[in-house]
Parts: sequence; structure tokens; C-alpha cells
Amino acid sequence: MSEHDEIVIRALNNASGFETVGVSDCKITRLGGLTNLVHLVETIDRKVIVRIPGEGTEDYIDRAIEINNAIAAHRADVSAEVLWADAGSGVMISEAIQDIETMTPDLFKSRIGSPARAGAALAKLHGSGEVFKFRFELFSMIDDYLKILSTKDVDLPEGYHAIVKAAEPVQAALAANPTPLAPCHCDPLCENFLDDGDKMWIVDWEYSGMNDPLWDVGDLSVEASMDTLQEMDLMRAYFGGDPTPAQHGRVVIYKAMCDLLWTLWGLIQHADDNPAEDFWAYATGRFERCKALMNDHSFEVHVAAVAAG
Repeated sequence: MSEHDEIVIRALNNASGFETVGVSDCKITRLGGLTNLVHLVETIDRKVIVRIPGEGTEDYIDRAIEINNAIAAHRADVSAEVLWADAGSGVMISEAIQDIETMTPDLFKSRIGSPARAGAALAKLHGSGEVFKFRFELFSMIDDYLKILSTKDVDLPEGYHAIVKAAEPVQAALAANPTPLAPCHCDPLCENFLDDGDKMWIVDWEYSGMNDPLWDVGDLSVEASMDTLQEMDLMRAYFGGDPTPAQHGRVVIYKAMCDLLWTLWGLIQHADDNPAEDFWAYATGRFERCKALMNDHSFEVHVAAVAAG
């Protein structure tokens, strides 16, 4: 029995019906996760997910908000049921969704219809009427992450502040035509989408909050490295038809802005010596992609479409 298995079992014993489960009574499998320890626990008749938060995540994740939003997402019928959670420790135990594939960029390309199923899932969440705690404020979050980084021994990629300055017209265009806020995932990594072939499920609500819903659409397109056709399938399923120039422009804007924000998040992971991956390469790669999109001649056209409404 590994040290992690002991931690998982101690956490699992908090959930109703699992109070006496021991290591010999189940199979424990470590799953993916960039910042947390995530395990699938299988007993004779149940499969559950036990999530142990990573060290340092309490600096930028409010677990009480996450728990509230995860429960609301289950009510919206897009996410797993939360069986037990503790805001103090950040431990969360939820039902495992059966017969699914955990998505990756490659699977979004190879699983026919998956971009459309993801678009339908996001539309269902955003139109659910649920109200999440926390307001996802893009530009305030950029400032907050910069403040966190100012306390750590890490450099920003060259030219970062210049790109933030260049994003001011984007901020103005979004402010000129605000859209009604909706409950949003806000961190739609491919791996947070689980596909059963008929329905796409969404998990992991650490960064969720009320937000412009098209953030989720643009961010997922980036995370899945969608080409033009895939992105259009995503948007058509989401909007129920072809997007307007303003809707398409908003998606493109958020493709750039999510890379801008997650550059800083990656630098925080790098500064915290998170061993999950090379976060310096992650951060600088996202920053270069952001610059390339913002420097493309079509970007100003999309910003203008958003500003025009």
C-alpha cells in the first residue's frame, strides 16, 4: 500500500456508505491532474473519484466556492454528483461517470461529433439558470496573478506587459457590449470533458464562476487545438446555428485572453516547483500563441465586430 493509498482511504471514509472501506476492499487508480491528486476508487458495487488538493492551491482556489459550484453543475445535469466535500481541506469525493473517455486534443479530433457534444454541454450549463458563487473577472484576475507572482522568484516572459497593454482595446470592446453572465466552467481543459459518445460531461470546478459564457467556448477551442471546421462545429452546436460576427469575434477574443491569463497561472506553478509538467514551457508556449493571434490582421476585425455589437 502506497502513502497515497492511505490518504485516499482516509478521505473516502468520510463519505456515507464508505466509512469502513479499507485498501483491501477496493482498487485505487491514480488519474491525471496538473495540480491535484485524483484517484478512481472501485469497490464491488461503486466507483467514485477522490480528489486530494495539491499543495499551495489554497493560495488561489476558494474550495467553498468550488464545492457550491460543483453541486450546482450536477443540478444542471452536466457534472458528477458530489458525495462529500470539505472546504477546509479541499478534499472532494464524487460519483465516477460510467463508460466515458477522458478527452484530449487528439480525441477531440478523432471522436466524431465530440466538438458539437461539448458545445451542447456548455450551452446546457450556461442556460441552466444556476447561479455560481464567484464572479470570474478576467482583467482583475490578471492583476491578482501578477500580485502573486510579485512575491515569488520568477520572471515574466519578455513582452508580457506590452501585450497586456495591447489588450486594452479588447477590454474596451467587451465593456461596450457586455453580455449576461452565466454559470461557467472557466477552465475548460480537454481533460475536464468526459465523453460517452452521446453526451459530454464536464468536471473540475476549481476556477468556475459567473462569467461571459463565450469564455468557455473560446478557451475550449484553444485547449483542444481545434481547427476551423472543429471550431465551427463547436459554435454551431452551442448557438444552434451559425454564429454572428459579434459572437464569433467574442470567441476569438477569448481565445487570446485565456492564453494571456493561463500564462500567469503557469508561471505560478513554475514558481511553486509543481512537478506535474514543465510549466515554464507551458507558460511561454501559451504566451507565444497569444501574441501570434493578437498580431494576426484578422484580430482587429473581430474586436471591431464585438465593439459594434
